[in-house]
Amino acid sequence: MHIISIVGARPQFVKAAMVAEAIAVCNGRGSVLHAHIMRHDIVHTGQHYDPKMSQVFFDELGIPTPRFNLGVGSGTHAAQTAEMLQSCEEILSRERPDLVLVYGDTNSTLAAALAAVKLEIEVAHVEAGLRSYNQSMPEEINRVLTDHIAKYLFCPTPCSVDNLSKEGIREGVFVTGDVMLDAVLKWAKVAGANSDVLARLRVNRKSYILLTLHRAENTNSTDRLIQILEEILMLPFPVLFPMHPRTRTCLANDRSMKSIWERLESSTTVSIMDPVSYLEMLALEDNARFVITDSGGVQKEAYFLGVRCLTLRKETEWTETLSDGWNTLIDPEADEMPALVERLWKQGSDTQRTCPDLSAFGRGHAAQNIVRTITGLPLQIREMA
Repeated sequence: MHIISIVGARPQFVKAAMVAEAIAVCNGRGSVLHAHIMRHDIVHTGQHYDPKMSQVFFDELGIPTPRFNLGVGSGTHAAQTAEMLQSCEEILSRERPDLVLVYGDTNSTLAAALAAVKLEIEVAHVEAGLRSYNQSMPEEINRVLTDHIAKYLFCPTPCSVDNLSKEGIREGVFVTGDVMLDAVLKWAKVAGANSDVLARLRVNRKSYILLTLHRAENTNSTDRLIQILEEILMLPFPVLFPMHPRTRTCLANDRSMKSIWERLESSTTVSIMDPVSYLEMLALEDNARFVITDSGGVQKEAYFLGVRCLTLRKETEWTETLSDGWNTLIDPEADEMPALVERLWKQGSDTQRTCPDLSAFGRGHAAQNIVRTITGLPLQIREMA
């Protein structure tokens, strides 16, 4: 059986790492588990091409070297998706795999799924069924369209199954658990034991806020981005800010951003840094007093690690993280951040708080369940047909 995984952005590298490992394990037990050994190739679209956003993930997580790298790079949504669609079509026409695996909700996801389905190659969507119900988000468009053309829909939670059912998608739907939980359970302790990032940045455990900011809805609007950063600069607490290339570009290329950029660079509370590796990010999340982010992956990892989070969005596709106040949504235009930050900072030493309930996300066997479904092996959990 020939499987091709198509990835392009850093969250997809982490997900593909877990699936690639599960395939390797299954192949190692092939004579016992299944009659067919799987050939698994990886295609890297190049959507994230900065070494700190791409290669370091492959090196750190032991992901097999991509057989193909399309080198697409950045661009408008239309140009980027079109170039990836054409390049994926060329590869899939030549390789004719049995199955194409796509992950998450990026332009790489949609382009790969479209290329495959038009060639009558079956598509499996890892992390299917997520919905924010905000169609101004490019990610929402990508995930909805991908779900409606995929043959297999691997849902991380029961809520995502319900979302698909509301849209009439009930066949080929599986609750596998969340591959990101697989990754956190495997790598969090490794990150804590081996990362020197806290010492390098001269910060102590629970003494800082971790900030990430990259969503188009926050960075494409000059007024919104300035308001968010103004509020961050007002905070009297240390803030570590690994800056996404998108955000850095927005700040560097807009003259109206010059003043706020200079203030960030000279700030005594905000520490700007380049993007960090996956293991370093886990260590920073785990040791943060709390997290401020607009990233779906970061808000979820914070939840898995039992770290409070403020999410700079009006809605989230990960509604499970909102339970018991672990994740709080902030309207970036509503001046809510200072009061919430003050409250969370004071609560940061609360050791009596119960840990998040991770049962909705599975038990850390999502990648194994995905591979078992693909190969026709008995699932640990049943199909939701």
